Amino acid sequence: MSEGLPPLREFLLREVLRFVRTASTIPGVTRIALVGSLATMKPNPKDADVLVSIADDVDLARLATAGRTLKGRAQTRNSGADIFLADSEGYIGRICHWRECWPRRACRAQHCGRKEHLNDDLHVVNLSIDMVRAPPIELWPNLASRVAAPADVQELLFTPLTGLKESGASEQA
Repeated sequence: MSEGLPPLREFLLREVLRFVRTASTIPGVTRIALVGSLATMKPNPKDADVLVSIADDVDLARLATAGRTLKGRAQTRNSGADIFLADSEGYIGRICHWRECWPRRACRAQHCGRKEHLNDDLHVVNLSIDMVRAPPIELWPNLASRVAAPADVQELLFTPLTGLKESGASEQA
């Protein structure tokens, strides 16, 4: 740990909270969940993994900006973040890490550019329908845990998000 910096796990959880507060205000975002190592008690996670369920009419550009912000902040600590996307049918891919969308040789999306900001690299990463339907920890619009939520998740995510929900600040119209 670098001197004066919080442990990586705490840092990532605080950044996930920041992401949830932003993403929950985007029309078309229907659910946000924590998956991966932060949903466990793993002391040294390599990244933050968030599953975002979306409607067909979501503003994917705004969500991509929020996702790139989370990823960029995580990179300041030599870590990373993935924003996994699901719709009513199941897993559809991840937020693309490119700011502008056009076919690129380095892009691993199967249909680069078909839907801007969607990296449909299902041949690289694919979440099961069970994970999409019942993620370990749901953060928004409802708090739900299907696993024993670590104490730091309860403190750094559940407590502030309960206050956010109660204040109505993240309610969609």
